[in-house]
Amino acid sequence: MNARRIIPRLSFWQIWNMNVGFFGIQYSFGLQQTAVNPIYSFLGAHAEQLPILNLAGPITGLLIQPLIGAISDKTWSPKWGRRKPFFLLGAIFCSMALFLFPFSSTIWMAVGLLWILDAANNTAMEPYRAFIGDKLPEDQQTFGFQMQSLFVGAGITLANLSLFVFQKYLGGNAANGGIPVWVYYSFFLGSFCSIASVVWSVYKTPEIPPTDEELAALKKAQKESTFFTPFMEIAAAIREMPKILWQLALVYLFQWYALFVYWQFITPMLKSSLYGISEADETRANRMIESAKKGISVAASDLTWAKGILHQVEIAVGQTGLMNGSYNIVTMVSALLLVPFANKFSSKNTYICCLFLTGAGLVTLPFIKNEYLMLLPMVALGIGWASMMGLPYSMVSPSIPHHKRGVYMGVINMMIVIPMLIQTLSFGFIFNHFLGSNPSSAIILAGILFAVAGSCVTIMKPDSRKPEFM
Repeated sequence: MNARRIIPRLSFWQIWNMNVGFFGIQYSFGLQQTAVNPIYSFLGAHAEQLPILNLAGPITGLLIQPLIGAISDKTWSPKWGRRKPFFLLGAIFCSMALFLFPFSSTIWMAVGLLWILDAANNTAMEPYRAFIGDKLPEDQQTFGFQMQSLFVGAGITLANLSLFVFQKYLGGNAANGGIPVWVYYSFFLGSFCSIASVVWSVYKTPEIPPTDEELAALKKAQKESTFFTPFMEIAAAIREMPKILWQLALVYLFQWYALFVYWQFITPMLKSSLYGISEADETRANRMIESAKKGISVAASDLTWAKGILHQVEIAVGQTGLMNGSYNIVTMVSALLLVPFANKFSSKNTYICCLFLTGAGLVTLPFIKNEYLMLLPMVALGIGWASMMGLPYSMVSPSIPHHKRGVYMGVINMMIVIPMLIQTLSFGFIFNHFLGSNPSSAIILAGILFAVAGSCVTIMKPDSRKPEFM
């Protein structure tokens, strides 16, 4: 497949339509970031258990995305295309898992649904990244990836703000134990958004058919393919990986470890630093409520105290939704605004500044004691998130062979999920033995790791060709 296809330039609205599906996928990720860990807590999980309960994310990402990438590189359907069948199938299963998730009655039911949800998200995610490379010429790819970043912000914003709005105006019954009713509404909305937005992009965006030479090579590859072929292609891609991807892997080691720490411990930090609720208080309150539900006598004053504690826990979850929604609003606004900065100062320098800014914002977060002032560091995180979702891909995309774009996007995702896997296996120990089981210390550490990631970007050497932006 050495012949290069002619890829036409697309208009603003064509690039917009092809990225709409990313909105629904990212709504689902937004709920994972903000709502899944509180649901685990509602069901009785302890803070040190949160990393291991989130094992589904890194494991499914590690296994599914590179495999789907390798398979989609060798796929072509005249009716459905190359990438669209995969993100449509992923959206269908994601929609079903989101609908069922709030009905979880035990921690392990929630864990099982998270595995299904994350597998579906990963099936949809990687082909969507490759879709941008397939559809856009190199001089529009930074714009295309930053447009994806815009929809990342939009999807996660709606997910997080829905939690805040539903908690504030529709209320719930967490004070009586279990998952509050208002959580259901956010997941039902996500179930609809997941399938509806992907169907929009599938309907609106045709894929570019392969050339005759590419089609002949695809048919030959399909005939010669075995069960082990995708695994062999992943291994070959890693062996032949361009140097800049190894450099990106080092950046991602610190960046994604830090992000996973933030997503897991922002709500525990808020409970402790903003509302003065310890995990021991929350555990005691849950036990009192459970005892009362079983008919065991509990003093009225103790029951009132327990309900007050669990109400404050609900407020902390809503505050997390507000904060995460706020940083994703900033992501929406800043995603395309970063394009001219990348054009003038380079994607590399823009990315470095954004990572350092994110680190500074997180380090200050535990020292702020006002729920509204806490939104200021979210501006820094929003700008950083916009850069993370677009600039690294535009930096490495010119170095990726176009006929292996799917498998290499999967390999890049391995660079994301391996740090997450390391975090899930290591951070419970670090949290207990080095951070004194203090969620505020976890958030400060995340900020420091962002600064380390920014330092690592300085060694990256992207293609020197300067792209033109819309």
